[in-house]
Order: sequence, then C-alpha cells, then structure tokens
Amino acid sequence: MAKKETVNLIVKGGAATAGPPLGPALAGKGINIGQVVKDINEKTKALAGMDVPVKVVVDPAAKSYEIRVGLPPASALLKKEAGLEKGSGAAGKKIVSALAIEHIIKVAQTKSDALLGNTFKNKVKELLGTCVSLGIKVEGKDPRQVIKEVDSGIYDKELKAEKTELNAEEIAEWQEQKAQVTRELEQIERAAAQATAAAQAAETAATVPVAGAPASGPEGAAAPVKAEEKKPEKKKPERKKMR
Repeated sequence: MAKKETVNLIVKGGAATAGPPLGPALAGKGINIGQVVKDINEKTKALAGMDVPVKVVVDPAAKSYEIRVGLPPASALLKKEAGLEKGSGAAGKKIVSALAIEHIIKVAQTKSDALLGNTFKNKVKELLGTCVSLGIKVEGKDPRQVIKEVDSGIYDKELKAEKTELNAEEIAEWQEQKAQVTRELEQIERAAAQATAAAQAAETAATVPVAGAPASGPEGAAAPVKAEEKKPEKKKPERKKMR
C-alpha cells in the first residue's frame, strides 16, 4: 500500500498558481493540480498578500489529497487588517491605527481553531486584548472598553451573524478613525521634535560665552572683578558768616 506523501509549500494567500513552487512539487502524483490550486486559493483568500504555509497531503493510491493551511499569528493578521508593519511598541500608551469590530470578527473566524476562547465571543475578546498590545483602537475606542461592551451585548448582532463586511458609511467612519489616529501621532511627533530642539538650544546657550562677560581664569574659573575704587569727595570751602 502506497504511503501518503506530504508536500510543504509557502504560497501567497489567495494567489497560488500552477507554476513553481506548487506545480513542480505536485507533478506526477496523480492529482489534478488545477483543482488543488483552486482549493488552496479558496482556503487562503482571507490571507491575501501574505506568505501562507500550506501542506498538501497526497494519497497516490486513491489519487486524492488533503489541504492543511497554516496561519500567521493573530497579531500578524490584525496588523494586516490595520495596514501596519509593526505594532506601537508601547502597549496601552501609543496608538498607531484603528479597526472596526468587523475586522476583529474576520480574524476570529480565520484563527478560530488556534484561539483559546471556548466561545466565539471569548475569541473576539481575546483578539481585542491583542489590539491593546499592538496599539490599535477598535470602533474608535480603547479595546479594553470594547471588551466591556462585548460583555454587555452591544455587538451581539454582529457576533451572531459573524459580520465581516463594512458598508460604505461604516468604511468612511473607520477611515476617519484611522485618519484621526494619524493626526494625533503627527502632533505627538511634532511636540517631541520641538521639545528636543528646545533642549538642544538651551544646552548650546549654556555653553556659549556671553559677549562682554569676564574672561575665565587659568583654571576655568571666572576672573575676579576688581572693585571700582571710590574717589574721596572734595570738601567745599565753608562760606564765612557775615557779621
């Protein structure tokens, strides 16, 4: 009985082709490569543009296959949705982007098997906690506040429907939230630059001698200023009294 063969690949999410590396790796194994490509793209479409690890387990005797898709960490998926290359680096303090609750639901669907939560709502809350670490607002708020709102049932409709699409109005609102974060970041950076420039100017001013200041002594100490001698006042002759 022929053993199953496992082919390990890295493909672009939603954009696999029959060319290298996939085509040559599967050639001669008795399976329809075009169908494999189609199935891989369907399973990885949510990871469009990302490098995705994929295993194709082939049964040559049955001429069948199984596709197993590996996933990037949840943090990488959230950064992708937020358009970030990296997180803020200052958890809970520096905000660098914004997401809508639909983005969180989308990642929860994609990473469902790997998340620890025992319910879909808990998986969403787990991802909201990751947003705190990354410096990402959700619905224009601190993710910790959104966790409380999830518990209170505010997003039950979206969670129950597992809503992942935004309508035109929701897209505009989300983009404005991202723009607001960008403006706030620019203000912080300008303030930091101004503070640095002021500190440098103050340091420079402290080291530059003031014109007209007394010269330093041999050991760097200011030379003592000689007190101005006070001239004795001339006494005016006393006028003689008339008799």
